[in-house]
Amino acid sequence: MPQMLYADVIVDISIENLDRPYQYIIPHDMEEEIKIGTPVIIPFGRGNRKINGYVIGISEKPKFDINRLKSIESIPKTGLSATQVIISLAYWMKEYYGSTMNEALKTTMPVKKKVRQAEKKSVVLRADDKSAEELLCTLSAKKNAAARVRLLEELIKAKNLDYSYVRKELNISASTLDLLKKQQVIDIESARMYRMPYTDMGTEDERPVLNAQQKEAADAVVKGYYEHTYKRFLLHGVTGSGKTEVYMAVIEKVIADNRQVIMLIPEIALTYQTVQRFYRRFRDRVSILNSRMSAGERYDQYERIKKGEADIIIGPRSALFAPFERLGLIIIDEEHEDSYKSEAPPRYHAREVASQLAKIHNAVLLLGSATPSVDTYYKTQPDYPYEDKIIKYELTKRIEGASMPDVTVVDMRKELKNKNYSMLSLALRDKIKERLEKKEQVMLFINRRGYTGFVSCRNCGESIKCPNCDISLTVHHSKGEDKMMCHMCGYETKTVIRCPKCSSSYIGGFGAGTQKVEELIESTFPNAGVLRMDADTTSKKGGHEKILAAFAGHEADILIGTQMIVKGHDFPKVTLVGILAADMTLHISDFRSSEKTFELLVQAAGRAGRGRLKGEVVVQTYRPEHYAVACAAAQDYKSFYKQEIAYRKIMKYPPASYMMTLFVSSDSEKLSLDIMNVSYDTADNIVKGRSDTVLIGPAKHPVFKANNMYRYLMHVKTDNLLAAEGIRKAVCGAAEKEFAGYKYIMQFDMQ
Repeated sequence: MPQMLYADVIVDISIENLDRPYQYIIPHDMEEEIKIGTPVIIPFGRGNRKINGYVIGISEKPKFDINRLKSIESIPKTGLSATQVIISLAYWMKEYYGSTMNEALKTTMPVKKKVRQAEKKSVVLRADDKSAEELLCTLSAKKNAAARVRLLEELIKAKNLDYSYVRKELNISASTLDLLKKQQVIDIESARMYRMPYTDMGTEDERPVLNAQQKEAADAVVKGYYEHTYKRFLLHGVTGSGKTEVYMAVIEKVIADNRQVIMLIPEIALTYQTVQRFYRRFRDRVSILNSRMSAGERYDQYERIKKGEADIIIGPRSALFAPFERLGLIIIDEEHEDSYKSEAPPRYHAREVASQLAKIHNAVLLLGSATPSVDTYYKTQPDYPYEDKIIKYELTKRIEGASMPDVTVVDMRKELKNKNYSMLSLALRDKIKERLEKKEQVMLFINRRGYTGFVSCRNCGESIKCPNCDISLTVHHSKGEDKMMCHMCGYETKTVIRCPKCSSSYIGGFGAGTQKVEELIESTFPNAGVLRMDADTTSKKGGHEKILAAFAGHEADILIGTQMIVKGHDFPKVTLVGILAADMTLHISDFRSSEKTFELLVQAAGRAGRGRLKGEVVVQTYRPEHYAVACAAAQDYKSFYKQEIAYRKIMKYPPASYMMTLFVSSDSEKLSLDIMNVSYDTADNIVKGRSDTVLIGPAKHPVFKANNMYRYLMHVKTDNLLAAEGIRKAVCGAAEKEFAGYKYIMQFDMQ
């Protein structure tokens, strides 16, 4: 007798019901058709009423007595539904990133919160004009009819009044309205109203004529789209080269073909400007999703999407999971951004999930950046042999004749020798003064997001690195003792007090934030208007828009901020950008530190001179000779990539090799360590004898204890994706067997 298969089915597709799937027998004649995500019709309840469900799991073992299980009735013959796509995508994420199906589904499915539907109520004159005038004359002669008189006078003129205006401004009671309604003088009408996160988007914009490079790129992507097969493109354009206009030209063709578009943007701070541009072109066909929206706003946008009232959705990585059924195009703007990577399980990257989603829909994926990720650019190379190859188009010039900014690199080691201990070099201070005199604007960028634990020398620029991993060691303070640790392999050493290269005593942890810069600028230029934009000043809803609108309106001369000010913003009056501590990200404990540095410097420099006025950039650094700094100053991506990919190949880092990271945590330090040791031993037994796979660690997590959970990690570097998947499955199996009954969390990160 052939092996029986069983399906886990959910009958109401909502997060609340994910933990309550029902198991059904899969009839033998349906086994080939039923996959994860397949819609099915099942007998449900005591009456065996026929209801719809979706398969979220398939197994060979029944969870209950087989005699109590019912069989799937049939498979409905319908097209590809949004729900089916979401479940299929969740299963792919579960397999690729090593999460549970529940974790994947909870990521991909919107929470079905009960949100009250918003309505717009109106008071409408039902009586004809003659009858209304006669009633008004009658009521005017009465003593206690002032409210009805006020209302009738307004309704005779306008015929239709907003309900809240009638209640609040005209001061008409509900009982008065009820009386007139019973007398058939008025009607109260309700219409569905969508809560919109943004209003006043302005009038329709002018459509600029694409230049030759823009047209070539747009035409190529549109041609690829009309082939209705899965394709991937990279639009590599310098800052200010008009990538957004290319996006919109392609979108026009796609929605004209009755298909839908997902447009991902990396930061909430970009949403307002991006939505404004798209709304002016596509009006109410645009929908928005982001975490700053209220529950009601998010609910209404999902309703618009499900009803087909929106063809374009704009938002961060979670917008990928919008319920589109006719998806034709996915755009990921600033595709290099870290915010596209989720830190919660499944630890997915939007770029990889978007590729899979585009594959399901036979859609086009268009990636855009002035500084493409090394992972993406690697797949555009002529010798890249795999099916996920990316076709590259370049925009090498700024639009409307704008020129690239002039870049001055200031060696802060020389400033120190010249007794200038300030965060501002003399050159930058002079240039800020000059811009203020000309009534132009300045942006000052410093990246203070947690990168203050490295040790570097202010005299020669040297940083202390791990001898095993070639990444910076991080300072840790524990039990009154300072030490330096590698967050990759766990290497430890005592904190140095003198530079090992030049013997200078000017060595230590580096730390300076936006607030400190703001205080310095206000004391140095007391008459300048200063705004600060960071996590503290934008924590409230609308904080980003308020600051950006004020700066765009020239209510301030100088904008100081972190990464959020350097990405995608367009301020024509900004003619000077100052980058403080440009090499700060070179010292973070990450093999992508050079890439992050290059990206930030180029993006920051790109904010200068985007209008008719010439732009200038001052880069302050202790490492002017480093290739990431030098190539960024020269705006030379190809030279940077050539040196960076050579380093990755030598060290076997992605994209030259795969890297899988295992995270283990529990509320017991001993249990976490025991699980990690078993995991390491299991992986080591598989790796022995393989030349293409290396284990690194185990080591304590950079944040070892969080929420009373003790955390460890280890890395697997391999040239073979199947080897990584084999190790993951073996490690999970060993942990389940050895630690059954214990509470712990095991997560995987695939790069």
